[in-house]
Parts: sequence; C-alpha cells; structure tokens
Amino acid sequence: MISRFLLSAPYSNAGKTTVTLGLLRALRRKGHTVQPFKCGPDFIDPIHHRTAAGRDSINLDLYMMSPGHIRDQYRAYTADVDVAITEGVMGLFDGAVKSEGSTADLAKLLRLPVIVVLDARAMAYTAAPILFGLRHFDPDVHVAGVIFNFVDAEGHYQLLREAAADTGVAALGYLPENPDLQIPSRHLGLDTAEAEAAIEAAANHIEKYLDVHQLLNETRTSMEVPSAKLPMNPSGPLTILIAKDAAFQFTYPENIRRLEELGTIHYFSPLKDTGLPVKPDLIYLPGGYPELYLPDLSANTPLLDALRSYAAVGGKILAECGGMMYLGHSITDPSGKRYDTAGIIDIRTTMEDPGFTLGYRTIPLPGGMARGHEFHYSQAIGAAPDVFLSPRILATYMHFYWGEDHGFLDHWLKS
Repeated sequence: MISRFLLSAPYSNAGKTTVTLGLLRALRRKGHTVQPFKCGPDFIDPIHHRTAAGRDSINLDLYMMSPGHIRDQYRAYTADVDVAITEGVMGLFDGAVKSEGSTADLAKLLRLPVIVVLDARAMAYTAAPILFGLRHFDPDVHVAGVIFNFVDAEGHYQLLREAAADTGVAALGYLPENPDLQIPSRHLGLDTAEAEAAIEAAANHIEKYLDVHQLLNETRTSMEVPSAKLPMNPSGPLTILIAKDAAFQFTYPENIRRLEELGTIHYFSPLKDTGLPVKPDLIYLPGGYPELYLPDLSANTPLLDALRSYAAVGGKILAECGGMMYLGHSITDPSGKRYDTAGIIDIRTTMEDPGFTLGYRTIPLPGGMARGHEFHYSQAIGAAPDVFLSPRILATYMHFYWGEDHGFLDHWLKS
C-alpha cells in the first residue's frame, strides 16, 4: 500500500510548489521513498522536485500524452515507492478549454485524492464555500483534505478548521508565512545552493506545522497500484551526445529513456567543454537559459568550432528552444549587446523588448505528428520557419515530447 495524492489549489500562486517541495524532503528525511510528478509540461518545478526527492520528477500531461501512456507511466514509477506526490498546475479546474486537460482531469484519470493548498491569509469562514465548491463541483474529483497557507495564528487556524469541517474536508494543518521558503529566481533558482536552503526550510516548516501522519493516512490507497515495467528495448548502435549544464537542462526523463534505447548517451557542457568528448551520431541541444550565460557560451569558440565542423560533415543535431537559439548566428541580450553563437542555422534571436509565447503545439513532420509546447521570451529576427528541418538539422522553438510517439524522430534519424 502506498499514499498517493495530488496537490492543487483554487488558483495559481497559492503555494503549491513550496508545499510539494517541503513534503518531498520531509518524507525523504523520514526514510520514505517518494516519487514526484508534475501535471503539465513545466520543466522548472520538476528540477526542484528532483532536488527535494532524489528521484526524477515525471511530467504527466493530457495534451502531449495519451491517457494510457499516463497510466502506464504512473504505475511504473510508483511500483517501488512509499509515497507518490503529484503537483498540479494553475487552479484545480483550469484547463485549455474550461476544465479540459486540467489538474482535475488528471486526478480523475488516475483516481488521485486531491489535497487543496488554500491561501487563507485574509480569510476565515469564506473558506467553507470555496472548499464546498471544489469538493462538489465535479463528483468524480475527490477532495480529501486542505492545507491552509499563510496563516500566522493558531486562533485563525481554528476558524479555518471549523470551516473545513462543515464541508467534510479534513484540515491537515496550517503554514505561517516564512520568507526563508522563497526560491530566489525562476531563472537562477535551478539546483542552486539557495534552492537547497529553501527546500530544507520548507521541510522544517512542514514538519513543524502539518500533520504529515494524518495526510498519509487520508491518502493511503486500499488497493495496490498495479505494477508495470517501462518497456526497454536493447540499446541501439548510436552514440548520442546531450548538452547538459546550467544553460541547457530542460529535458523530459522519458525522452532521455527513449534515446537510451537508440544508443549510448554521453553528456557535454557548452559552457565548459572545449571540444566534443566523443564522436557522436546525434547531438541533442535541449532548451534552457542560454541567454543568462551568453558571455561564456560565445567565448567558448573551440566548442563552437567543433559544432560547426560536426555539422559541416553532415552530423545530425536536434535542438529545442534555447538549443535552437544557440545554433543560430547570434543572441542579443536585453541591453542590446549581441553575442555570436554557432551560426549553423540562419536565425538570430534577441531578448530585447521580449514578448511572451506560451502554448501547446502540434506540428506534422515526416513520420508522424510532433507534439510539445512553447515557452519563451526571446524573439526570432526576420522570417523563420516553425521548424528548421533537413536531413541533418531538426530545430524549433517547440519542446518536443517523444516519450510516447517517436515516429517523427525515428524517421528523421533514418533520413
């Protein structure tokens, strides 16, 4: 038997991520094996999940993945754990169209009890109709408990606990506001000492104020999760080189697992390595934040030369978002300073007057449909296609998910 649940909220910025990180670390401290998941396509929260739990966090996304694939992933990754925690996205019922693809839909698909994180800093009995609505809006969504966030007094919590009791939702404790729990920056807080300190502080906070034992009891399933093994084919013959450092780190574990089936994976750092460590059949440049490291990336001319030489002899390069920017001629920072980059594809990007592009994408490619999402502030200068596609280059602003349907990737690799 395991405890498994989904943390959600009525709206964004209620503290879901802080509570998730604190619980992951607190339970890990107690000797539990804890598996984190993230609803939606986000990369940043799963990076912090991994730091807190010591295990890769797995994205579960109803747009990029089929229901069967999501079930298989969940079963496989929870087969050997004590606790499974899924962090929701936005508000509980917020989807692309009404509640379509929402956290609530994922909870229903996996039959996960929902623990609500409710920002109650300026609220008392009004918590009752909010919880009542969340509990009864969709009878197939099981709201099992509530954690009241930003509550500074025991007397305030008693009022909130009474409100929860009147709706039949278990009150699992409250968390006072604590400035030590803030992870510094959405850019700079990735696997840093500051993030580790914030996670430790969150775990201390959780242990002090929440009834973790009650939470586990409320969410312990009486039915064993059917075990499943992730399909793994024998490793193929390819040598695959993946960029991995502070500038390039946005990857899905299932994408990497699929590449492991195609061959042997090696990693390199465009920030530090002065050459390619192996002779690859494929280089994968994932997304990240190259714009934060432009002086170092541009100054590493030996590595840029090695990439150009590799491309010149027909080497295959797969690049997403920040990886695509790095393949272009230059990236301009917010102050207007331009930094030369690889110059392998005919594109220039800029962070000046940044726009904001966010959304799911489906692109037809030879061999099948490519599904994924875009999330970027940079802008391409001049006309640019949605996808740079040739026998040797596959580059786009889109972050691909090929963990389930990899037909387009197999076709391109064989071209």
